[in-house]
Amino acid sequence: MNDKVESQYKATLNLPDTEFPMRGNLANREPEMLARWEQTGLYQKIRQARAGRDQFILHDGPPYANGNIHIGHAVNKILKDVIVKSQTLSGKDAPYIPGWDCHGLPIELKVEEKVGKVGDKVTAAEFRKHCREYAAEQVDGQRRDFKRLMVLGDWDNPYLTMDFKTEADIIRTLGKIADNGHLQKGFKPVNWCSDCGSALAEAEVEYHDKQSIAIDVKFAFADREGLLAAFAADSALAAKNISIVIWTTTPWTLPANEGVSVHPSLEYSLVLLKEQDEILLLAADLVKDAMQRYGIEEFEVVATAKGSAFGQTEDQASAPFVVQHPFMLAEDGSAKMVPVITGDHVTADSGTGSVHTAPMHGADDFVVSNKYGISSTQMLVGADGNFISTPALDALELSGLSTADKGNFRVLGILAEKGALIKKEKIKHSYPHCWRHKSPIIFRATPQWFISMNQAGLLDKAMHEVENTVEWRPGWGKARIESMMTDRPDWCISRQRTWGVPIALFVHKETSELHPNTSELIEKVAQKVEEKGIDAWFDLDASELLGGEADQYVKVTDTLDVWFDSGVTHTSVLRQRAELKFPAEMYLEGSDQHRGWFQSSLLTSVAAYGEAPYKTVLTHGFTVDGEGRKMSKSLGNTVEPQKVINQLGGDILRWWVADTDYSGEMTVSDVILKRNADAYRRVRNTCRFLLANINGFNPETDMVAGNELLPLDAWMVNFTRKLQDKVIAYYHNYDFKGLTKALMNFCVAELGGFYLDVIKDRQYTCKADGLARRSAQTALFHVLEAMSRWIAPVLSFTAEEIWECLPGKREESVMLAEWYTAFPDTGSSEFDDTFWNDILEAKTAVNGVLEKARADKTIGASLSAEVVLYAGDDLKAQLEKLGDELRFILITSGVELCDFDESAGVETELGDLRVTVKASEHEKCERCWHHSDSVGQNQQHPTLCGRCVENVEGDGEVRRFG
Repeated sequence: MNDKVESQYKATLNLPDTEFPMRGNLANREPEMLARWEQTGLYQKIRQARAGRDQFILHDGPPYANGNIHIGHAVNKILKDVIVKSQTLSGKDAPYIPGWDCHGLPIELKVEEKVGKVGDKVTAAEFRKHCREYAAEQVDGQRRDFKRLMVLGDWDNPYLTMDFKTEADIIRTLGKIADNGHLQKGFKPVNWCSDCGSALAEAEVEYHDKQSIAIDVKFAFADREGLLAAFAADSALAAKNISIVIWTTTPWTLPANEGVSVHPSLEYSLVLLKEQDEILLLAADLVKDAMQRYGIEEFEVVATAKGSAFGQTEDQASAPFVVQHPFMLAEDGSAKMVPVITGDHVTADSGTGSVHTAPMHGADDFVVSNKYGISSTQMLVGADGNFISTPALDALELSGLSTADKGNFRVLGILAEKGALIKKEKIKHSYPHCWRHKSPIIFRATPQWFISMNQAGLLDKAMHEVENTVEWRPGWGKARIESMMTDRPDWCISRQRTWGVPIALFVHKETSELHPNTSELIEKVAQKVEEKGIDAWFDLDASELLGGEADQYVKVTDTLDVWFDSGVTHTSVLRQRAELKFPAEMYLEGSDQHRGWFQSSLLTSVAAYGEAPYKTVLTHGFTVDGEGRKMSKSLGNTVEPQKVINQLGGDILRWWVADTDYSGEMTVSDVILKRNADAYRRVRNTCRFLLANINGFNPETDMVAGNELLPLDAWMVNFTRKLQDKVIAYYHNYDFKGLTKALMNFCVAELGGFYLDVIKDRQYTCKADGLARRSAQTALFHVLEAMSRWIAPVLSFTAEEIWECLPGKREESVMLAEWYTAFPDTGSSEFDDTFWNDILEAKTAVNGVLEKARADKTIGASLSAEVVLYAGDDLKAQLEKLGDELRFILITSGVELCDFDESAGVETELGDLRVTVKASEHEKCERCWHHSDSVGQNQQHPTLCGRCVENVEGDGEVRRFG
């Protein structure tokens, strides 16, 4: 039906009309609605409306307060908002408190660029003040962009880790963890960034390819006779030099070597190099590779033995054999001898099967050295990654050189001078890097504070929660966090920074033991911090709290790892905000947070309270470009959410997030966003058509009772009711891609491809307030009531637009509504789902034939056609129930129904239906465009068909179906 009839009969038609615009103009109009939401206090009204209901708490993982938000931020916040809004529509009290992580090095670096380093141009207190101001500016900028994404939350009262109260509660949680026996001070190797000048948490380390120099180095045996005896080898070989060979990619760590490790169960060979006339000790499985690497062709394996035959084992009080360090000297000036020990960390995958052991520079080295009582010596590398000055290093000309380059090369030179370097070569391998500076890190032993994984059984308890308490979505999240936590090292929580929450502890000057009244002191410090912020600790004189004991104790000056700050928001936020609760129903972040916030939150919560802080962990993947590449500014393939919003609008971006499988990599590009914009327009225009066709409908006076609805309208109401159950299930299962697919199918198939097409004629041409039209409008009204709610969590702006155009009394905002429950009872009928599914299949099949006839120019529009249907018995029986109104369902001007004849008509996709199409020979009605033999039979209305004459002059026909 054309809604632009230009004739004397136009006024007699019920043409669609609505104020809901065809074009959303989202980029310009969304901000107006956001402003209205804020002015009317919508979020607060939602809280009031849901007060006392069952709660659903999604705890916001705090983004870092530095820089503009990126597309990953947008994905995260939109997913959270969709879930919170859908839970609200389910009647839950689902507050959303956004938060920010505000301490740490990136902010310090930005502030250093502006005001200089602490002690140079500014005091520590001034520096912290500038950091606080900078963080506040970043929060404001990010908050503005998050709100523009149509995310509803308590934006005026977010949580910030730099809030005085939050800082105080972070300190209190540290005290509780200490009380429970999980805190310890240790001297062990930690991830260290020379650019940061600080230890790094596991979550701050990422792996990238690095080119390193790999070397094979000889350590000579002192007791050659004894070694040969251990191998049951010819004692005459004792006249030759015998060396164990290590392989390493960190030559700079050799000055700190304290031993050589071998595996107790591996086979090792003594290999005689005939031309060089010396013997090398190598893992038996690696002899061939090593000889090839060294370019040695003439060699002989003279004896073989297991590592336990010559390496110290756990049941031995001392090492049976020692080897000479290639260049370091003992304190008395003699050659430095180091033991050969056994360790399970040694492998024969590559290298030589023997590991250079520097306990100051490696976690495995540290553990195995402690196992055999090998005491670590002085740390030879400073916080800046340069060798410090000692007499030994001065003599070797290593002092002041960087381990990253010059110091490394100097060690190579020394080894060559000493004749200990067998081979050097460049290799490319995966190596840990600082996530901020993207620079390779080192392992460096320093006094640090740790949350112990094994002390008081913390790791076992946390793994129990992972396995038995928490639901992981998708399911692979469980295996991912388990793999990252299994055998994980102790968590180094101390940092040597200025802008951070202090480790507010007092330790004894001589014993380094915590003050016996630590719990009481922690609370007193927290109260001061709650009043004045972290400066209260740094300004504190120990005597204020310790009195006469002050000269026996020192304040810890380290700050906490920022992962601890965000990790304990289960205490500082969930347990402190009146509208929240512990544990949260859900934590939702990107997949990188299995080694970050998910883990830090779990460990601190278990350490403090013995249970996980969340019931469900939902994970989303990273965004990649249209070619599957990780987004990078250097590649120029980033998609800025601000640009998308300014060009397309927030609802388009929200639809893309919902329509993408977030469990894996999320592909985004201009082409993909355009495709999503097209999908959005389909949904929007469907809703617009619905609104336009309930023009003049008052639900209080015009609503048709369920048992009086025409069968097709009753079917649509019932279909919508059943679809809503699926929609709600999609939301509750966090299956948003399933949701968007169901919505699109509904708009394209059942609505656009069938129902709306069929009822046009009835809507436009029948009596305005007659049953035929009011029945359809009643169905459309129920569909709109439901659909506006269905799309609200995703297309929030559009849903609110629809809500404002709907007739009747309702809540102020769709965000205050709940899922639609006012579907009428339509009773039972022979025109059930099976009937209408059969009709829909038949209509689709006939449409295919009509389209071909139109392409062949046999007919024009479908109303210019008449069809003959040759149907099988079952299908024919269904079609006969429609009587003369079958033509309205098929949108043709005539239908003849015949028995199935496989030789008649055109084959269709239905095996029991064939169709003949012909152009109607009758005149076309000017008003309804149907071709009918009744056109011209009324002298007063010569251009109208009989049906339209009745609708213009009288009460009009009574329609039963279409």
